[in-house]
Amino acid sequence: MTQVNPIEKQNEPNQVDYIIGNLKAGDDIAVSGHLELLHAAEIAGLLESLPPEQRQHLWKLVPQEIEGETLTYLGEEVRGSIIDKMKDADVVAATESMNVEDLAGVIDELSDDISEAVLESLDDDRRLRLETTLSFGDNTAGRLMSTDVISVRKNVTLAVVLRYLRRLKPLPMHTDALMVTDEHGTYLGKLTLADTVSERPDTVVSDVMRETADWVQVDANEHDVAILFQRRDLVSVAVVDEYSKLMGRITIDNVVDIIVAEADKTLLASAGLVEDEDLFAPVLPSTKRRAVWLGANLVTVFMAVWVIGLFEAVLDKIVVLAILMPIVASMGGIAGSQTLTLTIRGLALGQVSSANLRWLRNKELLVGLLNGLTWAIVVAIITFIWFQDTGIALIIAAAMMLNLVAAAFSGVLIPIILDRIDVDPALSGAVILTTVTDIIGFLSFLGLATLFLL
Repeated sequence: MTQVNPIEKQNEPNQVDYIIGNLKAGDDIAVSGHLELLHAAEIAGLLESLPPEQRQHLWKLVPQEIEGETLTYLGEEVRGSIIDKMKDADVVAATESMNVEDLAGVIDELSDDISEAVLESLDDDRRLRLETTLSFGDNTAGRLMSTDVISVRKNVTLAVVLRYLRRLKPLPMHTDALMVTDEHGTYLGKLTLADTVSERPDTVVSDVMRETADWVQVDANEHDVAILFQRRDLVSVAVVDEYSKLMGRITIDNVVDIIVAEADKTLLASAGLVEDEDLFAPVLPSTKRRAVWLGANLVTVFMAVWVIGLFEAVLDKIVVLAILMPIVASMGGIAGSQTLTLTIRGLALGQVSSANLRWLRNKELLVGLLNGLTWAIVVAIITFIWFQDTGIALIIAAAMMLNLVAAAFSGVLIPIILDRIDVDPALSGAVILTTVTDIIGFLSFLGLATLFLL
């Protein structure tokens, strides 16, 4: 088979155009030949880049032996749209090539009939491993781990370990170390492959094993596991139960998927979209999902408009206020979003706690105050040059300072409160913050104008 540089193929700008062009031309042979050069992940990327009808056509051309692997790389919504069109027997056949961890993530999305058929198709060992994985909660280390792990005893020599490994070939993917356990399966430490092959064959495992190697509880949150990998530059980590019995291992490839998924979730949630939003989903489902967010935003807009309406008299008499009004709200919104983003990131990384919250709040208030003072002076000068009115220049400066300080305070407080009531700050924090900065901006600017200019 022709070798293709995966980076070049992944970044090829016209790959989607090539597939769509050949599908439209009915040249299935050219498309099939191209798919044979691609990794399952790249085929999944192509499937997610096509409208529904062409997506189904391309799926029929995917080599059968990699259908299961390709399904695991697809987002939940796209995968569901493909599985819904497949025959039950084809779905069962596709799952046969999935590893247990991927199958656990897919089987919950299948209908009861197909799920039962998939379970019946598994041998006893795979069924037991799947049931064990499914017994753990979603988004936990137990769901993320692989049970395909090699363990050795601490009282054997490296020569014995090497002979054992040769009989096991091929080794499980991403094996960088062997887990050391006692006769009861209790986790004792880790033996790296580097030490296994570089130390003398007569060396006993206990002399070179790493007893202080990291491990995680089986019910640990997968986000915390990802943070552990990131902070300690891990390649793999042992997973143990409450009695320290070895349950499996988590490898860096699983963690990369978690990190990417969390980044996507945060980005999409800020716009009110779901994590696996299908770019080429049908019109009506997409409309319904986005309508909810638009409706929520409309409520907040009317709240800001109501505040403006309270000052109709001053706006009628001093029209220039309507021209300057968006400046105060906009500056507050931007300043608040900076603080909000940093606080949400700090929460995600476990950097924000009750012990350092007061320091963080005070720091952001001072930042807001200094920025407010700086830009209040700038805006006041511009306003005075533009309208030749000292009163309006001073009022917009005061309103600017008030709103930037309020924005800084809200940017810290809002995500903290949302996090404590188990609401994702990335999903609703921005909407709440915008409402606060708009209302305070309009209220301070128009309120001060009413007090001192009428």
